[in-house]
Amino acid sequence: GGSLRAGVTENPVLLTRSVASGETRVTMGGAPVTVWPGGGITVMADVTRLPRNAFGSVPTPAIVAPIEFTLPRDLYARLGGHDGDVVAMTDMLREIGPAARIDPWNPGHPWPAADVAGGPA
Repeated sequence: GGSLRAGVTENPVLLTRSVASGETRVTMGGAPVTVWPGGGITVMADVTRLPRNAFGSVPTPAIVAPIEFTLPRDLYARLGGHDGDVVAMTDMLREIGPAARIDPWNPGHPWPAADVAGGPA
């Protein structure tokens, strides 16, 4: 929804357009998704490809799902991304310590940055 997109960038419309054009890849728990056409970011994923216990819930009621946006850092800044809040993965893991949940990569999933502008092939 809009609040998700606003949490990623200050201009949610630019993020939506970037996803629609293929500049930004969307995944869920590392699993590939199909992006549906329309005005927002609507995706479909095979939930059997997500890590075990990937979904949560909150009292709103709402389901909480792992969703990732992969895009080059310069594009993130141009979309109005919260660039000042970017934290290196190594720093984050050092802060969380042994409580971090690290699942192995599913070799059946495409690498998130593959085929994204500026990402590895």
